[in-house]
Amino acid sequence: MVKSTRHAKYELYYHIVFIPKYREPRLMGATKERLKTIFAEICDDKDLELVEVEIMPDHVHLFVGSPPRNEPSLLVNWLKGISARYYNQRYDDRIKWTRSYYVGTAGSVSKDTVEQ
Repeated sequence: MVKSTRHAKYELYYHIVFIPKYREPRLMGATKERLKTIFAEICDDKDLELVEVEIMPDHVHLFVGSPPRNEPSLLVNWLKGISARYYNQRYDDRIKWTRSYYVGTAGSVSKDTVEQ
């Protein structure tokens, strides 16, 4: 769905993937549900659209919509940094993310749309 700001129409979606430190398979059960809640909270606070969350035992897939003012690296920084901080403040078991991540764009624009 196309969204807008005062000066722009946009439809930007990012597929973001990252892993816990040492790729430990520990994102299961209560940890998985807690992280889903935290990611939703972050997206609400930062005015992002959380389209899909898939948490595997050893990695996280997020599909996030964002206004054009937010660069992809900033989105990853928010999602990894704030989620680790919130999780570690609220629960006894600790979570750490690696510095690496994958981000890809999703969406398509036809030639006719560009010409218009």
